[in-house]
Amino acid sequence: MSGKAIGISMNYGFPGTYARTPDDIVTSRQLKEGSADVPFGAALCANGDNTYSPVGADFTAAKFGGVALRVVKQATAYDDQTATAYHAKELVNAINRGSVVVTCNHGTPTAGGPVYVRIKANSGIPAGVVGGFEAAADSTNTVLLTNVQWTNGYVDANGVAEITILTRLNA
Repeated sequence: MSGKAIGISMNYGFPGTYARTPDDIVTSRQLKEGSADVPFGAALCANGDNTYSPVGADFTAAKFGGVALRVVKQATAYDDQTATAYHAKELVNAINRGSVVVTCNHGTPTAGGPVYVRIKANSGIPAGVVGGFEAAADSTNTVLLTNVQWTNGYVDANGVAEITILTRLNA
């Protein structure tokens, strides 16, 4: 997503960015060994062994660990300096309560409306990304997050919107 300075309205930011800071709770856990990369702004699964992992087909709302936050990371390899994701065994900063900017991949958010996480791909919804957030249910391919809502219903030209995590499920 490119930054823009001139236009009709401002973009809402980049996925994984704090939206409002006074009520945020952030925790860090290691990304489970062998896990696929988790991009900034993606949903996280909290595991019983005190790690996070990417969302997959076995994800439930009770396993919601938060949203991967965008942070400044130190480069560990020359060819990996622009990666916008967490890698296996890295510490992941996740917002567990508060407001965060994410990409809405499907549906139209409404203020206080339900937030879904995609757990399985669906060829009928090509923009749907496993681990991504959506404003419309897709049968058994999405999971409703009972403790999360769309903050204001506004979406910018890049599909970026704001969600609010009302309560912590997994400390």
